[in-house]
Amino acid sequence: MEKIIRLRPPLEDAKVRDLTAGDWVEVSGIIYTARDAALRRLCEEFAQNGKLPFSLHRQIIYFMGPTPARPGSVIGAAGPTTAGRMDAYAPQLLEWGLKGMIGKGEMGPKVAEALQKYGAVYMAAIGGAGALMARSIRSSRVIAYEDLGPEAVLELTVENMLVLVAQDSRGGNAFINGRNAYAVTAR
Repeated sequence: MEKIIRLRPPLEDAKVRDLTAGDWVEVSGIIYTARDAALRRLCEEFAQNGKLPFSLHRQIIYFMGPTPARPGSVIGAAGPTTAGRMDAYAPQLLEWGLKGMIGKGEMGPKVAEALQKYGAVYMAAIGGAGALMARSIRSSRVIAYEDLGPEAVLELTVENMLVLVAQDSRGGNAFINGRNAYAVTAR
């Protein structure tokens, strides 16, 4: 692993634009969680009253719904959700000022365009390693949509959460780079 870049929200535009697909990043500080149901509700709430229950400006959303915490733990397994399921909502989140998203798998072409337009990044966490990801979470509390259970919006305090810049603000894509590195050329 090459050098690790440290990020702490709220994110600075210049620092986000310097990130390149393939960079390893450790995130520390406050981040938020949301999945399909919460993102749908955020969009509906904004359409109805023009407000959000929390500011997304220069923040990071982790696409994740944790398992229940064991006694004495701040959270259960906290692995990433498939990010492509959030493609319908991500461009709107970025327009509202979101600078980073964390999930697993590749996000679609409309999200890639929005990352470039709004100067943001999508970062990939390790799928299937929810217990490992939970080790970087120091605190967790529900801040919106508690009725959604594990899909409620959480505010997390994280320390050194290791993620990979998967899609950057210049169109770089670690998934494409990875596939190209192993492509076999036809003879």
